[in-house]
Amino acid sequence: MTSIWLRSEPDRPRRSPQLTRARIVAAAVDLLDADGVDALTMRRLAGRLSVTSTALYWHVRTKDDVLDLAVDEVFGEVTLPAPTADWRADVRALVLGWRAAMLAHPWTPALIGRPLIGPNVLARTEFLQAALVRGGHTGETLAVTTRLVANFVIGAAVTEAAGQPGARGRITEAAGAYPTLAGSGHLDTTRWPDDLLFRRGLDVLLA
Repeated sequence: MTSIWLRSEPDRPRRSPQLTRARIVAAAVDLLDADGVDALTMRRLAGRLSVTSTALYWHVRTKDDVLDLAVDEVFGEVTLPAPTADWRADVRALVLGWRAAMLAHPWTPALIGRPLIGPNVLARTEFLQAALVRGGHTGETLAVTTRLVANFVIGAAVTEAAGQPGARGRITEAAGAYPTLAGSGHLDTTRWPDDLLFRRGLDVLLA
């Protein structure tokens, strides 16, 4: 079915003025935070709102609609800083907020493959590209850099949200097979914390 962002939504009377799309999305985010994507069903969401499933369908057509709206809601938590003369600082502030929002809602990275064209997502992508343009990026370079920054933060959030318990032990137990990984401290979060690697990686990208 077409994404909710690509459909024309005709106005129609609501059966319950107390039930709004905003309330549905807020309840969905709470449910996703508590139990994850697999636990979200229209029946459970309706129960959380003390309404029938039928009542939800006056505001959203499918579970996919709810997920798209929920992801965009999380992006809305990313503060848009006031643009400054330092375009790198602007990008850094945006990206750090973006990562923090996804880690605060660890179900979001798995849904990033869905259409990212909601108003909150687009507003933040606009901010990112505007900062890159101030840094002299245009044309293909602008497109490549936008994709590179976005993929970096999304990939980092996916990896960090998933966690890798025991992964370092697998390397150290077979150090003879993986001498470089053992020596470099690969996957050793006590030596290379996620936050350190992310910030240093972002510095490399922005350089």
